[in-house]
Amino acid sequence: MTHAIRIHQTGGPDVLRWEEVELPAPAPGEATVRHHAVGLNFIDTYHRSGLYPLPLPAGLGLEGAGVIEAVGEGVSEVKVGDRVAYAGGPVGAYAEVRNIPAHRLLKLPDSITFETAAAMMLQGLTAAYLLRRTYRVQAGDSVLIHAAAGGVGLIACQWAKALGATVIGTVGSAAKGELARAHGCDHVINYSSENFTQRVREITGGEGVPVVYDGVGKDTFMGSLDCLRPQGMMVSYGNASGPVPPVDLLLLSQKGSLFITRPTLMSYTAKREDLLALGAELFAVLASGQVKVEVNQRYALKDAAQAQRDLEARKTTGSTILLP
Repeated sequence: MTHAIRIHQTGGPDVLRWEEVELPAPAPGEATVRHHAVGLNFIDTYHRSGLYPLPLPAGLGLEGAGVIEAVGEGVSEVKVGDRVAYAGGPVGAYAEVRNIPAHRLLKLPDSITFETAAAMMLQGLTAAYLLRRTYRVQAGDSVLIHAAAGGVGLIACQWAKALGATVIGTVGSAAKGELARAHGCDHVINYSSENFTQRVREITGGEGVPVVYDGVGKDTFMGSLDCLRPQGMMVSYGNASGPVPPVDLLLLSQKGSLFITRPTLMSYTAKREDLLALGAELFAVLASGQVKVEVNQRYALKDAAQAQRDLEARKTTGSTILLP
């Protein structure tokens, strides 16, 4: 028996339950991971609320780091004793120990701690596909990154800066602005007191940016379209403020033949070779020191409900982990 956070109905953080659960031996193709740290992400709240439906009852959580305790038949990717990390599912990371398909696991370099891995795997791999696959940022690009002081934002800002981009970041407070500036933002816009669309146009001399990375959703979507230059790409990868309403495609032509995409990490890592390639890029940029990951909040795993409350209230910055 082990312990895990489970939900039996959707709703607010109060639906999270710390329960004793039975863990079977790993099935063929699976590995058993004992978590040393688990990541907290906004998508966890979407699963809890029902925005992204799960069959109930369900576990929560999409990333963790720990040690392999057992492997099922046919597993060649990892072995007992390996230090590993994963992101992107299947759900169930809010657990002391779990079984997971071995092909979703990445071996951790010795230089990366369990806490750092749990804090950055989902956010780091997200930043990796956003900056290196969805729109490949080049030196000289100007990019707009919303929620620049969030988990994905802090990694993406540092990485985009390392690639030679001019980084424009939006934040919701002066304190978060200082944090974003310290992590690679050349221009910080406080959207609670400034019109971010107007400021982006000023910063770019009226041209606009080739790409907007938007994990906020409803509150920033329409303004983001007006930040783009002709043929620019709107990358809507999250809904922190709520889902984006339906879009009239004619709007994209009227605003300059814009592109729009709603990507997911799972699509970009569905093939193991793609997962390994993105993981290698992420680990390399960490090893270079160009991107640093800071764990700014720690909660006991059994206190996941409070961690989610603080996340939704925007009381957190950067990365947050849950400790079994």
